[in-house]
Amino acid sequence: MTAIVTDAHYRMSLALIRDLADSGVRVIACEYDDIKNPAGFFSRGVFEREVISREMQGGTGLFQLCKRIAEKTGEKPALFPVGAKTLEYVSGAASQLKSVCGLLVPSPEQLDFFNDKARICEFARSLGIAVPRAYSLNESFDFPVVVKPVCGEKAGLSAAARYVIARDREKLVAAAKNFENITGQPPVIQEYLGGYGAGCSVLAKDGQVLASLCHRRIREYPVSGGPSSCCIKTDAPRLLADVERLVEAKNYSGIAMFEFKADARGVCRLLEVNPRVWGTYPLTRVCGSNFTYMWYAAALNLPLPAYDGGRDVKMVYYPSDFAAMLGYLRRGNIGAFFGGAADFFNPHVKNGLSERGDRKPYRVYLKSLTERT
Repeated sequence: MTAIVTDAHYRMSLALIRDLADSGVRVIACEYDDIKNPAGFFSRGVFEREVISREMQGGTGLFQLCKRIAEKTGEKPALFPVGAKTLEYVSGAASQLKSVCGLLVPSPEQLDFFNDKARICEFARSLGIAVPRAYSLNESFDFPVVVKPVCGEKAGLSAAARYVIARDREKLVAAAKNFENITGQPPVIQEYLGGYGAGCSVLAKDGQVLASLCHRRIREYPVSGGPSSCCIKTDAPRLLADVERLVEAKNYSGIAMFEFKADARGVCRLLEVNPRVWGTYPLTRVCGSNFTYMWYAAALNLPLPAYDGGRDVKMVYYPSDFAAMLGYLRRGNIGAFFGGAADFFNPHVKNGLSERGDRKPYRVYLKSLTERT
C-alpha cells in the first residue's frame, strides 16, 4: 500500500500524509526542486522523500516516479496531486499515468468548467441553485460588489489576491482592469453577500458522491472574504443536496469544495468551486473522518469502507487566526476578537497544522512564513 503526495510544502499536504500513514499506507512525499525544505518532508508519516524537476512536472517526472515505485513494490501507488498546477498537468496526462498509478481526478473539461466562476454560477442557476447576482461593468448597481478573476489559481494569485471588494466605481474599474491584465479575461462582478461563509466538500466518482463534509466559517483572514482561519464542521443537508445535483449533472470525479455565502436573509448562495485539495482540507482529519482513505481506495478501485464523517469540531490555523483577530479588533468587532482568544485557550479546538508527536512540520512551516517576508 503506497501513496505519492505531491507539493509537500502546502499545509494541506500534511493532512493527507498523516491520514494515509495512520491508515497503514507508505507515503512518498514529493516536491519540486525549486522548493526548499517543504514542511511535509519533516512529517513522521513520510516513508520516503522524492524531489523531481520543476521542468518535468507536466511531462515524465511524475510518470517515471510512479513507474519506479510500481516496479519496486509490485503494485501501483495512488497519486494525490495537491497543487493546482500539478493537478492540471496530472489531469491532462491521466490516461498515461493510470498505467502506473491509481488516480481519481477531474478530467481537463471538468477542471475548466468548475474553475470558471461565471460558468459554474450560470449552470447552478439553471438547476435552481441560489447564486449571487452577476453584473457587467457598464450597468448600474448598488455597491459594494465583489470583483474576482474567472480562475485566479491558474494565474498564480494567492487566496487573498483573488478578489477585491469594490465600494465605489473607481475601485471597481481599477480592480477589473488589473484582473483582466493578469488573466487576459474580463473578471466576474457579483453582488456582495454579508452573511457567513460555508463550504461543502465531496469525494465523487462518475457523478456519485462517495463522501462529504460541510463546514461553516467562523473567522477569516483577510477579514472580508479571505480564506478561513477558523471553521467548524457542521451538517448542511440543503447545501449537500445542491452539490450532489451539480456533481451528478457533470458526472464529476475527484474531490472538490463548493463554497457558499449567506445573503441578508440567511440563504446560502454558491460562489465558486475548488476542484482540488482546498485550504480547509485538514478539517477532514481533525474531525476524525476517513475521507482521505476513501479517496485512496477509490483511486485504486479497492473496496470502499463505510464512510465515517467524524464528529463536529472546530479547527483553527495559526498564525493566520492571530492576524484575523487583530483584523476584527481594528474593525471594532470585539466579539470576534475575544472569540478567537477563547478558542486559543480551549483544548477542544484543534490546530489544523500542529499535532502532538508530529510538531516539526509546523515549525518548518512557520519558518517558511518568516522567510517569505
